[in-house]
Amino acid sequence: MIALSLAEIAEVVGGQTYDIPDPSVPVTGPVVRDSREVVPGSLFVAFVGERVDGHDYAAAVVEAGAVAVLASRPVGVPAIVVQDVQDALGALARHVVRRLGAILVALTGSAGKTSTKDLIAQVLRRRAPTVFTPGSLNNEIGLPLTALTATRETRFLVLEMGARGIGHIRYLAGLTPPKIGLVLNVGTAHIGEFGGREQIAQAKGELVEALPEDGTAVLNADDPLVRAMASRTKAGVLLFGESDEADVRAENVRLTDSGQPSFRLHTPSGASDVTMRLYGEHHVSNALAAAAVAHELGMSADEIALALSEAGSLSRWRMEVTERPDGVTVVNDAYNANPESMRAALRALAAMGKGRRTWAVLGKMAELGDEALAEHDAVGRLAVRLNVSKLVAVGGREAAWLQLGAHNEGSWGEESVHVSDAQAAVDLLRSELRQGDVVLVKASRSVGLESVAQALLATVTEGGVVAR
Repeated sequence: MIALSLAEIAEVVGGQTYDIPDPSVPVTGPVVRDSREVVPGSLFVAFVGERVDGHDYAAAVVEAGAVAVLASRPVGVPAIVVQDVQDALGALARHVVRRLGAILVALTGSAGKTSTKDLIAQVLRRRAPTVFTPGSLNNEIGLPLTALTATRETRFLVLEMGARGIGHIRYLAGLTPPKIGLVLNVGTAHIGEFGGREQIAQAKGELVEALPEDGTAVLNADDPLVRAMASRTKAGVLLFGESDEADVRAENVRLTDSGQPSFRLHTPSGASDVTMRLYGEHHVSNALAAAAVAHELGMSADEIALALSEAGSLSRWRMEVTERPDGVTVVNDAYNANPESMRAALRALAAMGKGRRTWAVLGKMAELGDEALAEHDAVGRLAVRLNVSKLVAVGGREAAWLQLGAHNEGSWGEESVHVSDAQAAVDLLRSELRQGDVVLVKASRSVGLESVAQALLATVTEGGVVAR
């Protein structure tokens, strides 16, 4: 963060100082909410959670070097006390962003946000210092904390914005006003909370409504609900996609034998070839979105193509591909799941597994509301259509729907199985996997299926499986 004195911070957030001998002392370190992340010069933000109250750590964080605590009550150590800690954090982020000279890029969408944000960051940081959202910290706490890590040297600030209802993105965009706003897609993630795709589109479109006249809305030409958002912004519009009408588009899309996308990238400034290190055709759209942002910020087609070809996965459990010593390939995509990302992952598995046995270890997709039965059934059916060798459905009711869809589509019998939990899936796979098999593991975050991938990635020896 840019250095600010405690007196300046108190004024910005409308707080009162307590137990601060010298208000001119600056905050020179990061703003953190986790006491384990405190370093000398930090400002610690004390949130009250369901199980942990950050105020209880006040003395410990000051002893560890924090300059002060942003708190909702006096804590007996240097503190700036406010009525609402979350509002104060947002106000501080808004103040710092306004003082920075950085160009702010914000993105949202139902699927692919984190992967696309990581691609944008890897492309832009070839040009200049870039700060971006770590992982999926895209809410009203994670977003301002990320923005506050920017310094005066930061030129590009790339922020992922999530939403669970109307008004959420409007709020986030108010904290960190973007110059470029990217909308990837409108799918069915969280449809149970929103009520329908039109409501999701309404929420996602709040991002382009927040753009200034001299800003740019980067919109998916292949998604009608996203493309229609052009009418909701006073900013310029740049379209990406495989449509002929897209300003930034892909031609000659194919997958390599290992399932990595290759295509000819076309931008208004030229064309160049891309072969990605990531897995799955769905990353073509993510790459085009990143390319559109980079083009808008002045990068050439050759620069963008090289950066996309060298970019890797920065966030864990998102199509992480690891080959075991015995030749079994494990694809850990267990961070989260919705119908769109589940279909994309299954198609990637089918592409990677040509000529090999493929396993889809799948669990519940959460927050689908009344669409849950139909969507789980459809994913099970898709596994059959893609000729996945075996579906392992893990968990309760939703997993049973996955298996039922597969059974009804192909009458698989023993080629699909429903198991109760992750350990049962591990036991089954350990007994039946053989050299050359490809295993996809995917479900919503709450299911915790990453434990299956981690167990499978234990070291394989002639005598069996030994944990690393």
